[in-house]
Parts: sequence; structure tokens; C-alpha cells
Amino acid sequence: MIYDGDAREGEADLVIGARFAEPEIVEALRRDAGGLICVAIDGPEARRVDLPFYTDVLEASGFKAASMSCARTAYGDKPAFSLAVNHRDVYTGIPDDDRSLTITKIDEVLGDPGSDYESFRKEFYSPGHVFLLIGRGLEKRQGHTELALELARRSGLRAVTLCEMLGSGKALPKEKAREYAKKHGLVFVEGKEIIALSLAQRG
Repeated sequence: MIYDGDAREGEADLVIGARFAEPEIVEALRRDAGGLICVAIDGPEARRVDLPFYTDVLEASGFKAASMSCARTAYGDKPAFSLAVNHRDVYTGIPDDDRSLTITKIDEVLGDPGSDYESFRKEFYSPGHVFLLIGRGLEKRQGHTELALELARRSGLRAVTLCEMLGSGKALPKEKAREYAKKHGLVFVEGKEIIALSLAQRG
């Protein structure tokens, strides 16, 4: 579980390697966390398969909706959102087993060093029910996407699945999130700890 920080979203996300997102894991994210289930990939991987940021898609669309593009969030960041996809073998895409298939296949396709836009397009379509996030690097952005990808890099993982912990009408309070982590044997880590570790290694 990653808590980004009091001065940012003030949210805790459950995080797991995308390759491990079996249907029962997706169910747990949906039931216990309750936020948006997303998959984060780093910038170089996204560029290899030509995945754009969603704001770039909007701004290049030529439609009036381009004016709705979010240049900055309330906490000052550029959004990490890319496309929302389904794997081509799902039915509706929203049940736990459908989303599990999409998530694990994302990891599988990215694991092929020869994958490119064509191989990605043959496996997935958009719009779908799994939201992709693209990391901008901790030096540029310090959101859940980048924090989770930093841990993924250290763990030898390509893609990670994230879902915000929600409480009653808003984000689950930090201490409640910490209690959940302790009860379920999860590691609770704060964004500042991941950032400090990264800086120490690079320094």
C-alpha cells in the first residue's frame, strides 16, 4: 500500500504487480479499495507501443472537447492517464475475470521485447474498462503512478495495478489505511520514503 503524501492527494493505493492480478485480486481491489482500477507502465514502455497521454489525444482531436483537457490537477500535476482498454477476448470487459485477463495480458505483451504498436493493437481495443497510466519519472512527477513504478523497477516488474482506498464518501484516512495494511499483512509505505530511497541510490 502506497500513501502519496499529505500535501498531495492524501490517498493510499493498493498496489500489486500486474502479472499477479488474478480475478480474486481484482475482486479484492474492487471490494476493499473501491477506487479506479488502473495499470501503470513507464514512459519508455508506453513509447515502444505508441501509447499516448489522454490529454494529448484530446488536444489533438480537433473537437470542442479539446478545451476540456486537464493541463494540471488540483494538486499541481499533469495527469498520468492514457487510454482505457479491454483485451479482445473479453465479453463486456468489466467483470473481475475480464479485467484480470486485460491486466495480465498487458503485462504479458509488454514483456515481449519485440512488442510494438501493431502487436498491442492486435491484443487490445479502446475504450475499455482498464485505465492505463504512464509514468513521467519521479524527477518530474511524484504521484502514485511514479511511486509504484519505482517499486516495480526494484522488484523486476514491468507493470503494476493500482486502486485507491476509499472510505465513506472520500479517501480512506491515512491511519485507517495503515490499519487495513497491518490487518492484511501488507507493507504500508509513504511516498517520501520511496523518493528518499531513490534519491539516495542516485546520489
